[in-house]
Amino acid sequence: MVFWIASLVGLAIAYLLGSLPTGYLAGKLLDGIDIREHGSRSTGATNVLRILGKWPALAVLLTDVLKGVAAIVFARWFYLWFSTVSSGIPPAAYDLQSSEPWAVCLTGLGVLLGHGRSIWLNFTGGKSAATGLGVLLAMSWPVGVGAAVVFGVALAAFRIVSLSSMLAALTAIALVCGLEQPLPYRLLVISGGLYVILRHRANIRRLRSGTEPRLGQNSL
Repeated sequence: MVFWIASLVGLAIAYLLGSLPTGYLAGKLLDGIDIREHGSRSTGATNVLRILGKWPALAVLLTDVLKGVAAIVFARWFYLWFSTVSSGIPPAAYDLQSSEPWAVCLTGLGVLLGHGRSIWLNFTGGKSAATGLGVLLAMSWPVGVGAAVVFGVALAAFRIVSLSSMLAALTAIALVCGLEQPLPYRLLVISGGLYVILRHRANIRRLRSGTEPRLGQNSL
């Protein structure tokens, strides 16, 4: 019962944290616009870059990454705290090793869903790539660093953010399966990576037709 209560609370808080519409707020606060009505109509950092410029885009990117990091850090702290408060004693190391990764998994899913389907934006939002990177870095830094490196190399080579994001998601899936990671982490990265790719459906169509914009070009 303690596990499920802690996990559900963590899931709800992670969803609300992910739902904070950073790109939308940047558009409203800096230019008085709804960024969903401009460019690619996404609230992500790439569209912010096209519409508002590099510094707002950098702020949105870092904030979205930190949302993922904060969700995982909170999940680990809250699970330990709630388990201790409920039972009066800290949970045994074996209990933490077996149950905490599942709580982290649910929290990671919550923050990704919150970013992509924000309750404040009528369940629309970004593509969850930056928030997913934050989740990876906090959950398993080797997987997160590997995905970030592939993203950076692909972006330098092709200058297409969507392609770089999807390659990074596939890299994270390969790394989490190849490295020794708990089963819940593997399930989270696989499902989260596929979710990020699914959110790029329109980009995939444009990539196939050769119309996907590169950095410095306007979105079609």
